[in-house]
Amino acid sequence: MADEAHLQPDPAFGQADLTNCERELIHLAGAVQPHGALLVLDGGDLRVLQVSGNVQRLLGVAPEGLLQQPLAVLGGDLTERIAALRRTADLREPVALQCQLGAERRGFDAALHQLASGALVLELEPAPGSPVDVELQDLAPEVMAATLSSALQRFGAAPSVGVLADAVVEVVRNLTGYDRVVVYKFDPDGHGKVIAESRHPRLESLLGHHYPASDIPQRARALYLLNRVRMLVDVDAPQAPLMPALLPGTEAPLDMSLCQLRSMSPIHLQYLRNMGVTATLTASLVREGQLWGLIAAHHYSPRYLRSTMRAATDLLAEVASTRISAIENYAHAQVALMVRRLEQRLVEATSTEGEWRYALFRNPRTLLQPLDATGAVLFCEGEVLTTGETPSTPELRALLAWVQAEAGAGDAPFACASVGQANPALDSLTPTASGVLAVRLSDRSPDWLMWLRKEQLQSVTWAGDPAKPMVASNPLELSPRRSFAAWSEIVRGTAVPWSTTEVALARGIGVALVDIIVQVQAVRLLIAEHQLLKIRSAVAGAREAVLVAHAQGEIVFANDALQALHGAPVDKGRPVAELFALAPVVQEALTQMRAAHHGWRRELDLRAADGTAVPVAVHAEPISGNDGQMLGFVITLMDLREARRADTARLNLETSLRVAAQSSASEADEVISAILTNASLAAMDIADARGGPPAAPLLQELENSTRRAAGLYAQIRSFSK
Repeated sequence: MADEAHLQPDPAFGQADLTNCERELIHLAGAVQPHGALLVLDGGDLRVLQVSGNVQRLLGVAPEGLLQQPLAVLGGDLTERIAALRRTADLREPVALQCQLGAERRGFDAALHQLASGALVLELEPAPGSPVDVELQDLAPEVMAATLSSALQRFGAAPSVGVLADAVVEVVRNLTGYDRVVVYKFDPDGHGKVIAESRHPRLESLLGHHYPASDIPQRARALYLLNRVRMLVDVDAPQAPLMPALLPGTEAPLDMSLCQLRSMSPIHLQYLRNMGVTATLTASLVREGQLWGLIAAHHYSPRYLRSTMRAATDLLAEVASTRISAIENYAHAQVALMVRRLEQRLVEATSTEGEWRYALFRNPRTLLQPLDATGAVLFCEGEVLTTGETPSTPELRALLAWVQAEAGAGDAPFACASVGQANPALDSLTPTASGVLAVRLSDRSPDWLMWLRKEQLQSVTWAGDPAKPMVASNPLELSPRRSFAAWSEIVRGTAVPWSTTEVALARGIGVALVDIIVQVQAVRLLIAEHQLLKIRSAVAGAREAVLVAHAQGEIVFANDALQALHGAPVDKGRPVAELFALAPVVQEALTQMRAAHHGWRRELDLRAADGTAVPVAVHAEPISGNDGQMLGFVITLMDLREARRADTARLNLETSLRVAAQSSASEADEVISAILTNASLAAMDIADARGGPPAAPLLQELENSTRRAAGLYAQIRSFSK
């Protein structure tokens, strides 16, 4: 797609063998783009081991005059600048610097990083004022600061991913001047969609276009995480090969994964020519260490951004990534609220009717609409209950068998947007169940709740004769020409992919149903001794920690999760209150529940077997028989250690932000202020998103991302015009 990504070629294309895109070693390009020069230096004495073939034009020294010579032959202050960096900087990632070369003291922007072998890779680009073939695009420092400050404030105020993406494309296009800028989002299966676009009026819109995961090979996706911003200045400019081709000492091609000047795949360049695109820029959107999406820009004439402009784009992508994380984790909090409402309705139905399953399907809209599903099916205790548009019961049982085999062990929801393509034996389900989102309700029996989506029938219109090969309008894919029939096979037979928020909602509903199931089974345990063995198995295997106690407060049953939380077996007949640090408080609560028949909630410390205290949220419900007589209590415990760690991480982050704000207060810098404000808002959204992923790692990632964004801006400010 945006950089070295390909589709399977159409036989009619015939200009090159494009079938090995996935195996192409794009990080071993062996050449650089001609606007900059690359030198590989010995890590010990800074001898020049390898150079790009354009050093004569850019540096004024022929390759043979540099190879095996000390770097000092270039003159200027470069050697001193590198020596200083080696003493103070971590060179595992490229570090920017400025230097002057030769007797004329010509200015260069540079980047330096160190390979695992110890060799140093130095990239040099002429600074403003130096003669270059393409006009160098740059902004005055005060304009750059104002632009970034305004953009970051706008990002921080975005209430949704859609609004944020619209802001990103507009800001990046205004900053860089490219003809088209899009935000491209990946779904859980790796397929992509253009969710925002800013373009020149003469260009056709690509907003809403979907593209398959095969467009971007895994090797290219890995490079997007290593090298966050990539620029192609001119698709037709001759590439400068490395000399010698193999790195002396290793006799292997140079690993150019982190090189900003790395030339691009010949297949990629040819495809861009087919599309009429001359220059490109991509920036990675990364969330939780994974590639969430891309900012991709195209231009129809050569375009060369100075390193400060690329760093500004990197900064914008970094801050946008933190805002995406905050927004999506806030969505988890909204999901938790919806789930609690559903749980309340089902508990009420269970208490009045004794059965939650039929209550779940009584109002299909409540179950289907939040996940934009067209059908739902519940597999529970051998029964199959459905609502909406669904396949036949035999087809559903076949779907269940396949989902169980694919999902494996664990609690994670299973999501697929193309069941028929993933398993041709289930192709008959495509009209009503092309997409499936499933949550497991039991670890010991085939109980599942599934949401279904019908096949998505997309109408794709191409310019020209649809019977002939044509160039796809994807701004990101790098495939050759493709026939209409081949493309139609991609868009048919699939459903709209399940979003991250929908998967989170499904998980939340599943957890709520599991909790309801446990409560119902616990009640039956008290009133139906002849079913004890069956129900004990269901309660024992529940993920939630559950205690069942007599009316006098003595333990009848403690499930496996409770004993794991306690760290040792819990004896039957032991008083419930003894398990808690504040035993008198628990004893008083049991007395009050016996009298008032109302539930009780509180956060307490559970006494672990090793003497430590485990913070838990306690939810106790008194259980009465049909005659109103008190039977006992069902007590569920939720482990709060992760929540406490999240609170600690948030306090650490807030402290770090205050220190950073105090250190920059004297400078009154609006960009730094915007970065810190965005981080503070993101921290609040992440920390408040109970029910989502663990918050502590996300807050640590936010702190690291904020530091990186501040560092990028410091780099921008340090560069003189």
